[in-house]
Amino acid sequence: MTVAAPKTKAEQALTRNFEAVAARLPGGRAVADARKAAIGAFAALGLPHRRIEEWKYTDLRVALKEALPPAVGAPAQVTVAEIDAALGALAGLDAHRVVFVDGLHAPQLSSAAGLDEVTIQPLAAALAGPADRTGTGLFGEGAARQEAVVALNTAFMTDGAVVGIDERAKPAKPLLLIFVRAGAEGRLVTTRNVLKLAAGARATIIEAHVSLAGAGPAQANTLTEVTLADGAHLAHAKVTLAGEAASHLGTAMVTLGAEAIYWSFQLTAGTQLTRNTTFVDFRGEDAKLDVSGLFLGRGSEHIDTTLVVDHAVPACESRELFKGVLADRARGVFQGKVIVRPGAQKSDGKQMAQALMLSPDAEFDSKPELEIYADDVVCGHGSTAAELDEDMMFYMRARGIPPEEARELLIEGFIGEALDKIEDEAVREAFAAIAKGRLAQLSG
Repeated sequence: MTVAAPKTKAEQALTRNFEAVAARLPGGRAVADARKAAIGAFAALGLPHRRIEEWKYTDLRVALKEALPPAVGAPAQVTVAEIDAALGALAGLDAHRVVFVDGLHAPQLSSAAGLDEVTIQPLAAALAGPADRTGTGLFGEGAARQEAVVALNTAFMTDGAVVGIDERAKPAKPLLLIFVRAGAEGRLVTTRNVLKLAAGARATIIEAHVSLAGAGPAQANTLTEVTLADGAHLAHAKVTLAGEAASHLGTAMVTLGAEAIYWSFQLTAGTQLTRNTTFVDFRGEDAKLDVSGLFLGRGSEHIDTTLVVDHAVPACESRELFKGVLADRARGVFQGKVIVRPGAQKSDGKQMAQALMLSPDAEFDSKPELEIYADDVVCGHGSTAAELDEDMMFYMRARGIPPEEARELLIEGFIGEALDKIEDEAVREAFAAIAKGRLAQLSG
């Protein structure tokens, strides 16, 4: 006999909160039906917990003690100067901006209108149109959509960016999607983005999830769907600086056509609880994937990076490299699963996760996985965790370098391999500046 676990306070509140705000969420009848189905699925699944293998290191039933009220209605008043302060080095990037404040589009703060060969629409407006043209994947199938976190996103989503890039278009400047937490009261903020590149298109899109000074606690649930047609190339970077009282549950669902290239970089710091999950599905041959990132944790921060890469067709390549620096009692998690389906010959997959431990109380859990059902493949994985090299410290100090400077140089050298994966020089310099500023906050 199977005994269902009693619902936690947060699980019960999420269901009640949906009922309270459902009528105020965007979308017509079909979207409302999809929302109801999603909250029903969540009610059956509950929050992920340690008995679910993919969530064994990030037990949301334990971590989320309560569910904050959903952010609906008018957002807080925000200025460009406040956003720039929160963005840090990214503020100086020459890019088109699309801004969302507390989960709602802020056109007065955005600067991405009138772009040639690029269509940008707020998700709330797309949801109000015919259900078969929203392009949000609400009615899709697949293992990723069975996740409780994805179900919650479908149920509560308020807004986001729907971006379409025309065939062979190459926008001259990056597109910067800015998600700002500004309100003083604690809120659940739920957003969804849809990024579609037509055949041969090439673009750079950056997601920035930041919190203003004085903003209240936040629980963010964000989902980004990426579809690359044959030969398309997307550079997709994400920075999460959501705040010390914030949790951030991020999901990316990526589908790659033949000869498509998806490059992704994730920088996570200054957030109490983070879980970034990326699902990648190869649909066309000779496609390439390169996912890398950097996580910097201090205090009792928890940063979980989970990847599921599905080589479903032959001759595709995947690369994953993640580096972490953990201080105090911070905990880092890396889970990377690479699946090679029967018939997906000539698949080439490699992954590496490395953590630098600045404290004996820090923790790094790594679980690389390979599921290979084809015989002509090249796949491998690795993982390391280590403290600062005392011999190198001694070597540098013997040559007159002060201890703190020597320590900073060694840490910057460690993370440099990951940052070097960023091809765009301006984006790389901005991310490096943010990382350097956050490293200065880590205690030894």
